[in-house]
Amino acid sequence: MTENDYQLAWGIYAVSALGCLLAWFYFTGWMWRYLREPLRVAVAILLFTPTVVDPARDFYAPAIAMTVMDLLFKVGNDAWRSVADLVMYGGVVFAVYAVFVLLRWLMRGRKAVADDSGGEASTPAAAPAAPVKRREPSVKKAPDSTLTMQQILDAEAESKPSGLVARR
Repeated sequence: MTENDYQLAWGIYAVSALGCLLAWFYFTGWMWRYLREPLRVAVAILLFTPTVVDPARDFYAPAIAMTVMDLLFKVGNDAWRSVADLVMYGGVVFAVYAVFVLLRWLMRGRKAVADDSGGEASTPAAAPAAPVKRREPSVKKAPDSTLTMQQILDAEAESKPSGLVARR
């Protein structure tokens, strides 16, 4: 395999893996946020983790592909090395993700406190602060209908036909 073939193969794999990741984003879009995000991170780790194939020539391959091929064909002991790379990269990425989640949680808590206080800066000479009350989210209720089903059917029967016909 020449250097050009190697780079072409990695380019094709990168585009394919990105397509798979975008499909995974689509499939997990309906999920609860705290389940969806770790699943997306895990799939990104599986798709984009490289492992060394030949240390002398500095060739790499996707770790998940190398693991699957070694387990299916029972070729060599490279599966353990690729699994170790997956675990190492996974630990680092999930640690970074945990820091991101912690920062987001702290920022959300500060924003809620700032929203509850009205955005005013308090001074030490001001009166003691009242306990912070969380606002309940406003839920718009549908207006109560005063018409009964019979009244709706009677009004429909009395109206003139519009001339529209549903056709297939």
